[in-house]
Amino acid sequence: MYAPTSTNSPRSGPTSGEDDALTDFDGAGEILRAWGNGLRPDPDLTVSEWADRHRMLSGRASAEPGRYRTVRTPYMREIMDRLSPGDPTQRIVFMKAAQVGATEAGNNWIGFAIHQAPGPMLAVQPTVELAKRNSRQRIDPLIDESPELRERVKPARSRDAGNTMLSKEFAGGILIMTGANSAVGLRSTPARYIFLDEVDAYPASADEEGDPVTLAEARSLTFAHRRKVLLVSTPTIRGLSRIEREYEASDQRRFFVPCPQCGHAQWLKFDRLRWQKGRPETAEYHCEGCDAAIAEHHKTAMLEGGEWRATATAADPITVGYHLSALYSPIGWLSWERIVRSWEAAQGSDEAIKAFRNTILGETWVETGEAPDWQRLYDRRERWKSGTVPAGGLFLTAGADVQKDRIEVDVWAWGRGLESWLVDHVVIEGGPDRHDAWSELTALLDRSWPHERRAQLRIARLAIDTGYEAPAVYSWSRAQGFGQVSPVKGVEGFNRSSPVSGPTFVDATEGGKRLRRGARLWTVAVSTFKAETYRFLRLERPTEEEMVEGAAFPPGSVHLPHWVENEWLKQFVAEQLVTVRTKRGFARLEWQKLRERNEALDCRVYARAAAWIAGADRWPDEKWRDLEDQLGAAPTDTDPAGQINRPGQAPRGKRRSDWLGRRGGWF
Repeated sequence: MYAPTSTNSPRSGPTSGEDDALTDFDGAGEILRAWGNGLRPDPDLTVSEWADRHRMLSGRASAEPGRYRTVRTPYMREIMDRLSPGDPTQRIVFMKAAQVGATEAGNNWIGFAIHQAPGPMLAVQPTVELAKRNSRQRIDPLIDESPELRERVKPARSRDAGNTMLSKEFAGGILIMTGANSAVGLRSTPARYIFLDEVDAYPASADEEGDPVTLAEARSLTFAHRRKVLLVSTPTIRGLSRIEREYEASDQRRFFVPCPQCGHAQWLKFDRLRWQKGRPETAEYHCEGCDAAIAEHHKTAMLEGGEWRATATAADPITVGYHLSALYSPIGWLSWERIVRSWEAAQGSDEAIKAFRNTILGETWVETGEAPDWQRLYDRRERWKSGTVPAGGLFLTAGADVQKDRIEVDVWAWGRGLESWLVDHVVIEGGPDRHDAWSELTALLDRSWPHERRAQLRIARLAIDTGYEAPAVYSWSRAQGFGQVSPVKGVEGFNRSSPVSGPTFVDATEGGKRLRRGARLWTVAVSTFKAETYRFLRLERPTEEEMVEGAAFPPGSVHLPHWVENEWLKQFVAEQLVTVRTKRGFARLEWQKLRERNEALDCRVYARAAAWIAGADRWPDEKWRDLEDQLGAAPTDTDPAGQINRPGQAPRGKRRSDWLGRRGGWF
């Protein structure tokens, strides 16, 4: 049996007689103090306490550089503290308006984890490019401006992979940054902490491997009760919004603030904000309890006295949810006056009102998507000279739908505010296997339509669907030139920031020979343009009496000619937007046919996409004025200099940029 050979083992520390000798040198006191500090445990801080003590805001990333102060945004305190290790909550959902301090709170959590509770962390932006931008603009300043973080994160060196654009190593953990469009990034490593920012901007699927939120959260499951997941976003469309779905499954907390007059606690609602019409500077909030007017200078004290209260029972007990509008924005950020100005400026535009609801109220937008009654459209048809472009139309686009036995084309005129007029409906008999059908479609590009001001307009751009016989469409489009013809591919889903993307290069066939990257294909989010068309059809139109007094049609108004037939009208409203449930129980918006034929609606979508490709959605006011001047300056086919405008020849004195279409057709 083993026994020690000696009981006189040396002591780990010096004997009392040796103390003076061991510490009798310069700097000994500093070493002892550092040693003592190292033995002392770190203070048990919450995320908000850590931020107030250690977080410095850089002028590169903040409008208010200097020390971070939670008191500036008191509503963020509880949200941050839920992310502290001592809190049992595992999932925190924050549905919010833009610019209320949510991203900085998430960055505070990142800094806290690096300094106080290290572990693997995954931070996800909508795309990899946005992740890189966030790393440069926010994460690098976060580390550089805080000494406690700077000494823990490896410095960036070309030969050191510990600190790169998308990964930051530190003692006990690593921060991985990626985009929701990268399945590889989402499944790269297990993560105790997951920060999912702007989840409503995530794609439906990451590289066709599934929902990015589900993929990301799966990385944290092995950490069980120690995991923390933060989901943050400005909401988008009802039924499609991820953050709304998560919030509605939570306890739905609202920030209740006291009235400075009666003390009644309430959460702020936009309909309680009152002002004199046309005078946003008079905006005041009216208390729910006493109806007294509350001036905005009371907001600071109201926020300090506020508290989060649950308004529902959570379906998941480990999840808490928070909602906050820009009405709570601190003094000096977004004022009530500016909110009112934004609301008044948005009137008359569904797109602007949607942006207001999403980014200022932090609420979802409801897509009505109900098909207008075709008989109502029939009753409000308008009369103008057949085959003529009305005065408000400034340029033409066309949408072509290729069927097995025909090609249907609708020609639309577009004016300011995307007001539109159906100018012509053409049916070319014979499918894509009939050579003469393509010849007739080519002739349509050469055709001109008389304008009410006696100018001649040709099709600026034609968008043609590639869903049927794509090789034939590519071949014909190549022959016409992609400056005037745009092959398009429709995809489901809403994309309001960029409803048309591309072009991408695809293979084409010409004369039996395959051409790599021989065609340019545009991708169109058809749901966006269908919903827009139905909104435009529901716009209130001025009465005859109002028009006599000079009232104008609202932007986006759709004008249908008297010659349009019942069948076309039925096709134009042949779909409706419905909410369906996926196999996993999630709600999803989907367009469903009310009747079999819908070519008129499809052609409208393609013609609208052609207008987008031509740039109409992005033209400045000067461009529209220039188009109006061109038409107004040409009462005949002869320009002011007396020169005849021949097909394919730009009018003299006009810029080449105004000459859209390979064959000509100024507008």
